[in-house]
Amino acid sequence: MYDPKRAVHPLYTLLPTEIEGFESLAELALDQRSSWNHATDDVWRALDANLWEITQNPWVVLQTASRERSEHLLGDSRFREKVDALVKARRQAVQTPAWFPQHHPNSPLTCAVYFSMEFMLSEALPIYSGGLGNVAGDQLKASSDLGIPVVGVGDEYRSSLRCQALEVSH
Repeated sequence: MYDPKRAVHPLYTLLPTEIEGFESLAELALDQRSSWNHATDDVWRALDANLWEITQNPWVVLQTASRERSEHLLGDSRFREKVDALVKARRQAVQTPAWFPQHHPNSPLTCAVYFSMEFMLSEALPIYSGGLGNVAGDQLKASSDLGIPVVGVGDEYRSSLRCQALEVSH
């Protein structure tokens, strides 16, 4: 059975999580894969089209959208069906065994580490500046698609050299 991990960031406690369906929006907003296939773009555009076009960041849109707008959209049966379908597809994709676990079910590899100064994963996560980030991001995405257990480690050098770890899992 699917067991979602609840976000624990302090800002999350300020969001209207008691609105029915809001947890589904949060689950989609925190899923990096949607930035690669753009399946959820219409959801974020519906919440705040201007902010979505500026940021392309679902978490920012979700945090910024008014309570009234969120309630209105989540009360709309068509919108809710779309969100529910996206969540269902996401959960099925996560639960479907990928290439690596299918072809190497007893592999001793439990996690690989990918070190890079930057990773271009999406516009919403601007920890890249050019070619190196592009290559690293593509390799992390390919690892995710194949189900290879890998963690990307890099420096967030623009804002104080904090070490960042990005877990990429299927």
